[in-house]
Amino acid sequence: MTVTIYHNPDCGTSRNTLAMIRQSGEEPEVVEYLKNPPSREKLVELIAAMGMTPRQLLREKGTPYAELGLGDPKWSDDEILDFMLAHPILINRPIVVTPPGTMLARPSEAVLDILPNPDIGPFTKEDGEVVIDASGKRVA
Repeated sequence: MTVTIYHNPDCGTSRNTLAMIRQSGEEPEVVEYLKNPPSREKLVELIAAMGMTPRQLLREKGTPYAELGLGDPKWSDDEILDFMLAHPILINRPIVVTPPGTMLARPSEAVLDILPNPDIGPFTKEDGEVVIDASGKRVA
């Protein structure tokens, strides 16, 4: 089985998601999308698979979103894609692709909904938030 994560190692949500994938028994293909951004075709494919629009995938925090005026509704989907390709930090993360589905895993525990083996046992995020308790019950 193939699992792919479009990952930013500087992002806690992305790190937590990657840890849950690995704890499920999968060793995913890790694409550090800031170093190796997806092609336009791949980005369009991912957005379609998630049932989103390019605007819905835009990341605002820690990006040139405001400086580029991307909150203005004048930008078309194609123009937003152009901005994402020019500035990959504008692509929200982590995007996870599995045979059951593709999603923007925010919050990170959302990834459990598309993992082939979501019974990962106890899991606590980096910040101490318990996602799955010692009894195996999903808390978050």
